[in-house]
Amino acid sequence: MDNISTEILFAILGLLIVFSAYFSSSETGMMALNRYRLRHLEKQNHKGAKRVSKLLARPDRLIGLILIGNNLVNIAASAIATVIGLRLLGDVGILVSTIALTLIILIFAEVTPKTLAALYPEKVAFPSSLFLTLLLKILYPLVIIVNWITNGILMLLGISSEQREQHSLSTEELRTVVNESGALIPERNQDMLVSILDLEKVHVEDIMIPRNELVGIDVNDDWKRIQKQLTQSNHTRVLLYRDNIDDVVGYVHVRDALKLLSKNQFTKATLLRAVRELYFIPEGTPLNVQLLKFQHAKERLGLVVDEYGDIQGLVTLEDILEEIVGDFTTTMTPTASDEVHLQPDGSYLVDGSANIRDINKAMSWKLPTDGPKTLNGLIIEYLEDIPQAKLSVRIAGYPVEIVDVSDNMIKSVRIMPEYYLEEETDE
Repeated sequence: MDNISTEILFAILGLLIVFSAYFSSSETGMMALNRYRLRHLEKQNHKGAKRVSKLLARPDRLIGLILIGNNLVNIAASAIATVIGLRLLGDVGILVSTIALTLIILIFAEVTPKTLAALYPEKVAFPSSLFLTLLLKILYPLVIIVNWITNGILMLLGISSEQREQHSLSTEELRTVVNESGALIPERNQDMLVSILDLEKVHVEDIMIPRNELVGIDVNDDWKRIQKQLTQSNHTRVLLYRDNIDDVVGYVHVRDALKLLSKNQFTKATLLRAVRELYFIPEGTPLNVQLLKFQHAKERLGLVVDEYGDIQGLVTLEDILEEIVGDFTTTMTPTASDEVHLQPDGSYLVDGSANIRDINKAMSWKLPTDGPKTLNGLIIEYLEDIPQAKLSVRIAGYPVEIVDVSDNMIKSVRIMPEYYLEEETDE
């Protein structure tokens, strides 16, 4: 090396630092790639994505290759810097060259290229995969030896090189991806995607029309009354029962009744023959499961029953779809806007029969949903008694004033969210 001029040594040193920066940026770029986008590009026959995927299929070999190259150039750079330091400054040049080279490598061969690769992993990884693929073929024997030694050490520690993290997303992680997609996915579509993910957390009793609100026709009623109820029905499918809802017969499609009417064959006997069999749903069924059951059974509505077989309410296919896309304009059930009324003082007057989940979704509140489904039930459970009007309580941090109580039910309450206090929870 004594025959090599100092100028050439400086040029070689600069080249080695460039190579060191390349290996550092390649390592960060490869590891910072979005694996799901990489798979997508690979399916689109992107050549760079295919090369990178092949290299990442064996991360131990890739890391071994990069580190072999990086350490070789860094050690060579250190040796050349030492020679230059001795030539220019004598013995003190060793210390100076060590400090100077450390700063240069840290700034120009480590922090800067790695930061750049972390910000733009695809622009770094795809082009560098060309050289890394070629270098792997050249240094393959050395890489295999290094991997054999390191894998042996890992085995002594009880770790197998075949064990690697599976890149799959949980429901919560997927929800985070959707929420952080920004402008890539319109906000409306984000809401629908998140709603689909939430279906497994919501059960049929959370969205059903409760038993006390079910509308049906008593087949034992006077025939003229039955005709009037059918012709004035707001629903295309009408429940039929005998005397009370527990003795349900089935349901009839208004279209079938109109056909009989047009043929002058509309009698109680023909109506009963047009009755369709009811579909029953066990209480506690998640909405994602029930959606598939509706699809497989070719049904559009079902009665929710508890463990004793008692009818608790009714769920339709439209109710589940509304959980995904929002309320339809034709829905006959009350919406949050019908049940929550803003007052001049900033408080809200809310119907006691309002569904808590619907209120939370519409108002972005945090009322508890793991117990009763209605506001009336929530307050009664909290107080363990049917309260009197003008009583105020704080539930889940929200000041709630009971405005009207009648027929053993809380008819309306006043909620003041501006005084909401987030309750502390012990982690």
